[in-house]
Amino acid sequence: MLTSKEIRQKFLDFFKDKGHVVVPSAPIVIKNDPTLMFTNAGMNQFKDLFLGNAPAKSVRVADTQKCLRVSGKHNDLEEVGYDTYHHTMFEMLGNWSFGDYFKQEAIGWAWELLTDVYGLDKDRLYVSVFEGDERDGLALDTEAFDIWKNHIDESRIINGNKKDNFWEMGEIGPCGPCSEIHVDLRSDEERAKTDGKSLVNQDHPLVVEVWNLVFMEFNRKADGSLEKLPAKHVDTGMGFERLCMALQGKKSNYDTDVFQPLITEIESLSGFKYAEDKDRDVAMRVIADHVRAIAFAVADGQLPSNTGAGYVIRRILRRAIRYGYSRLKLRDPFMYVLVEKLAKEMGDFFPEIRLQKELVKKVIKEEEKSFLRTVAQGLNRIDQLIDDLEGDTLDGVSAFELYDTFGFPVDLTALILRELGLKLDMKSFDAEMAKQKERSRAATKLSADDWVELFEDANQEFIGYDQLEAEVKLVRYRKVTSKKKEFYQLMFNHTPFYPEGGGQVGDTGVIELNNKHIPVFNTKKENGQIVHYTESLPENLRYPLHVKVDAGKRRNTASNHTATHLLHEVLRQVLGKHVEQKGSLVAPDHLRFDFSHFKKVSEEEIRIIEEMVNIRIRENFELEEHRNIPIGEAEEMGAMMLFGEKYGDTVRAIKFGKSIELCGGTHVRSTGSIGLFKIVHEGAVAAGIRRIEAITGAKADKYISEELHTLHQVKELLKNPKNPLGGIQSLKDENALMLKEIEQLRAEKARDVKVQLAAEIETVNGINFLAKRVQLDASSIKNVAFELKAENTNLMLVLIHADGQKVGLTVALHDNLVASQNLHAGKIVKELASFVKGGGGGQANFATAGGKDINGIDAALNKAKEIVLNL
Repeated sequence: MLTSKEIRQKFLDFFKDKGHVVVPSAPIVIKNDPTLMFTNAGMNQFKDLFLGNAPAKSVRVADTQKCLRVSGKHNDLEEVGYDTYHHTMFEMLGNWSFGDYFKQEAIGWAWELLTDVYGLDKDRLYVSVFEGDERDGLALDTEAFDIWKNHIDESRIINGNKKDNFWEMGEIGPCGPCSEIHVDLRSDEERAKTDGKSLVNQDHPLVVEVWNLVFMEFNRKADGSLEKLPAKHVDTGMGFERLCMALQGKKSNYDTDVFQPLITEIESLSGFKYAEDKDRDVAMRVIADHVRAIAFAVADGQLPSNTGAGYVIRRILRRAIRYGYSRLKLRDPFMYVLVEKLAKEMGDFFPEIRLQKELVKKVIKEEEKSFLRTVAQGLNRIDQLIDDLEGDTLDGVSAFELYDTFGFPVDLTALILRELGLKLDMKSFDAEMAKQKERSRAATKLSADDWVELFEDANQEFIGYDQLEAEVKLVRYRKVTSKKKEFYQLMFNHTPFYPEGGGQVGDTGVIELNNKHIPVFNTKKENGQIVHYTESLPENLRYPLHVKVDAGKRRNTASNHTATHLLHEVLRQVLGKHVEQKGSLVAPDHLRFDFSHFKKVSEEEIRIIEEMVNIRIRENFELEEHRNIPIGEAEEMGAMMLFGEKYGDTVRAIKFGKSIELCGGTHVRSTGSIGLFKIVHEGAVAAGIRRIEAITGAKADKYISEELHTLHQVKELLKNPKNPLGGIQSLKDENALMLKEIEQLRAEKARDVKVQLAAEIETVNGINFLAKRVQLDASSIKNVAFELKAENTNLMLVLIHADGQKVGLTVALHDNLVASQNLHAGKIVKELASFVKGGGGGQANFATAGGKDINGIDAALNKAKEIVLNL
């Protein structure tokens, strides 16, 4: 039986022998494509080639690509783990032709590899071809059908509809018919009962698509029509995990050697065995699947966060944790432990997971600890909701509040309720979730018209390294509509505007024509092309235009970008070679640099780092720029290369002194023009990731000036200009002494009040009762309440204090009173707080609340007595 490693290698070797160049997987995280957060298909890294925006260096390519999907057909995150063949992260084996071979070779080689090389039983295979679509004016793909007839019996060829057999990149863009290859993995007995052909594309777990051959020959326009592409391409994708299932004779992807080492580790951590309990099996599959997605995303530079791609990673991680928590009884961090096994199994082919292993483990562990704290907070809130529950069903609005505010999973809420014999109104929860999704969709929805082509010019050139203004012609444009505004995207034949990328913000500036100025408010890169954002169009679209970059903003941005390179070099020198860039932002007014480091950077280290960067600035290193050099040459120069970045065959290297990095951004001509570098903040972004924020040039000068002015004012206030630190220390010492005296006075006052209160306790309806307004702080009231409760059985104590218009309420009940009278302090204080326009809660024997209406204090005290009288 072939191992998964052998299966992967045989695929790559096969296509290498067919004249394909084997390329490495692109990062799973996409950084410079506004339309995608993650690589979700093997073709993503070749998108520019299909669109004709970049030339193909090799017309035949093969690879295995790390992909991540959490939405779309069969890929809803909440469904992963329940079947045996869908995943969040998966490998896509692929071979590609860019204007070279087409259907004949693609089909023939696919059949040869599956049946002759891998030895799959031909009688277990079915293929599909596109049946055509009347609305698109497309007929049956007879070319593919006729080619398949040479390899497989006609009875095993299926006509597939547009949904299954016409592949599209998106709503617009390259597309074409496809042929799917399906394998029937059922037993001979099952196959004899039911023809596998009838189960193709019917979501049967053992009759699955294993390979999709896409024949890209059309371009879908915004109006829905199709046009022929200039050249025909082949884009194939074979699910690696499914292929392993078929070749290893398994009935589930999770039973292959891709997942079994992880599942064995999960068994060890949980103490449960796989394949003994349905719910626990789902949990183990979820965890084994999700740890791969999370680990590779973090290794490629994406940290968990509350927005964008980071939120997706956090959501995947939290889903795995909650399945471990609720079904495997794992109460402590456990996901990070699995990274060791993952790195061992996949590190040979994907070295980034082995090299980034310690960082990945630390990030995941800290996320786990944080979420488990969130679970604890959610449990407290659930207790409050259950205490207030009338009936046996918790409403969906409350469950959604737990999910949305506390991050508490709804399935965990349902589980807790079920264990208490209660129910959850999932219908109203789903309604709240749908409202949130609709709000999110409405806020972000964009609608783009087709590009209007004015001139044919496929080779757009960036000239902004050498000049900030130029005469250009508008090649194409389109109108874009969002909820908030309409704007235009413009592309020129060449441009000095730098597009957002590599952490650097996009240039702004103006377009000039006939003494009229059109502001360019942003510049981005889309599908390899530089796109300029404006709110209007030039009057005459075919006239030559004069474009100017905002020179001041560009100069400041360049200073900050060069300072970032110097900072990176100094950090590695001061803190250690483990420091690696994990994110950056280079803007005109500041820079931000995220890097791997496992502890806070000390004040002394900050001082040294600042000083060393400023020394390099004063040394006035000249820019040494190496454009379009082979990547091997850049490596020999010692250029810094970042994990999670995809580099081409030729690169641009930037050198200032000993700092050498691969970079496409803009920089100063010499470091001296930066002026001054000043760090304004250092802190944690995530586990093992620190962030430095800094400013340069005139802004740094202004910052220093303001700090010195503040210091001067402090000296004046202290009337001790020679030794301000000594003056401040004296003030602190005096303050500490006074606070100590105040605490002593408070304690004495509290003792006196306690004696007074003890004397005023009366027996009402057989209960020792006191409700009174007192002049104590909240901390003293709590101490007094617990002391009185300890000294008086059957005590119900209600104390109210006010500070201005703010009201504080405290209810304390003796434990035997809680048991005998079924009273609950949390419920009582909540009822009393309504009289002072407030709210609160707490435990059965002690609870507090706040309010904002002192006029209701007397009514609250009267209500307390009424409660006792009615017992």
